[in-house]
Amino acid sequence: MDVLQNRTTIRKYSDQLIAPELLNELLAVACRAANTGNMQVYSIVVSQSHAIKEALAPAHFNQPMVIEAPVVLTFCADFNRFNKWCLLRDAEPGYDNFLSFMTAAIDALLVAEHFCVAAESNGLGTCYLGTTIYNAQQIIDVLHLPKYVVPMITLTVGYPAETPAQVDRLPLEGVVHFETYQPYSEEDIDRIYSYKESLPESLQFVKENYKTTLAQVFTDVRYPKTNNETFSAMLMDVLKKQGFLND
Repeated sequence: MDVLQNRTTIRKYSDQLIAPELLNELLAVACRAANTGNMQVYSIVVSQSHAIKEALAPAHFNQPMVIEAPVVLTFCADFNRFNKWCLLRDAEPGYDNFLSFMTAAIDALLVAEHFCVAAESNGLGTCYLGTTIYNAQQIIDVLHLPKYVVPMITLTVGYPAETPAQVDRLPLEGVVHFETYQPYSEEDIDRIYSYKESLPESLQFVKENYKTTLAQVFTDVRYPKTNNETFSAMLMDVLKKQGFLND
């Protein structure tokens, strides 16, 4: 409970390498995560060489930790292996569709979180990179991912070289609904977001981006509609190319 409650995202790592035995143990533990139908339709690509990490960096907007972390893990939705097994066992796979992609994507994310908890329980730090689905095609090319394999999330892993403060979270009343989904009134929204909006770093974000509200920082600067539409189109193209969507 303490590990989960006190976790922070680590973006700076020491030079200490992760022992192969520990890395293998963490990977084995991660693969005990729940998955759909015990099909395990995911794969994990472990990148440790400088050359591969350097090749991956542009896909992650050249964030320094991609190269500096001793280990970079790319968790992939993967029906390639399962499809081949079916065909070799006189079974016709029917997994070239969006539902199957979602199934594999969920499995991959569950394994990633399982790995994250195990790693942090052993003194390591991690950082999730959501840029993976923004530039999936670049990652596919670097890692030679075949049809029916799509990268979903990337974790940088290593021993922390920093102790950052925890970032804020919304209060439970903002995200937890009992029995049925409860509507949000204006007063609810004001109360739920008041702490986030009052933080010094939030006020600084608003000021330095020449906005009047924190919400505008998200809609106009960090995650604008034009970017969302561009990356959505790119991801749809990837899903078609990798066999999960028909034209």
